Amino acid sequence: MTQPPLIGLGPIQTQPLHEVVYERLRHALMSGQIAPGRKLTSRKLAKELGTSDMPVRSALLRLQALQALHQLDNGSMILPAMTRERFSDLMTTRLICEPTAARRAASRMTPAALLNLRQVALALTSAAQDQDIDAYLLHNHDFKFGLYAACGSPSLLFLIETLWLQVGPFLRQFSGQFDNDLRGILELDYHDEIVERLNGKDSNGVAELLERDIRDGYSFLMEHGQFE
Repeated sequence: MTQPPLIGLGPIQTQPLHEVVYERLRHALMSGQIAPGRKLTSRKLAKELGTSDMPVRSALLRLQALQALHQLDNGSMILPAMTRERFSDLMTTRLICEPTAARRAASRMTPAALLNLRQVALALTSAAQDQDIDAYLLHNHDFKFGLYAACGSPSLLFLIETLWLQVGPFLRQFSGQFDNDLRGILELDYHDEIVERLNGKDSNGVAELLERDIRDGYSFLMEHGQFE
């Protein structure tokens, strides 16, 4: 007689290695962990990731197709340097997509997701106070995408991710600004205020604050950033 399956248990899901590698590299780009102008080779990345060349090459080609990387004549990839025109175009498009996602997310945010955003907001502030640009950019990414994940639109989320693949590395330009005191960046972001508006289910307020966050960073980097 066949025994019934145990309730609540299912097959273990495994993710192909090439997808794991792609997600790791994609996240590193979007969260500004790789600086513009850096050359990326499959051999060095494979060694760092503890894998073979093939899944790394596959991931790099996918990122190239999304315009996050450019291929050099020798086959290696490079994060393209940012021009003023390209940055302006990316940020203008962010201003179209991201406040829309934020407004949609505000009415769909679960208490658990809101609690997570509140914790990430605290980590953002701590990173700035600790002068840690890597941690700040990482938490900034996690905050924004923790918000956008609730928008209920996979296509909108994909567009935003594609924009961040290109603009994320350039956000490292905040490093060294504010008279070398990263705490100054807290004047340009509104994560605490966004959390409070989310708590009050104020969709328009969330969208307005998110737009201000992007616009203030945009203006600052257009004035102080170093472009190609």
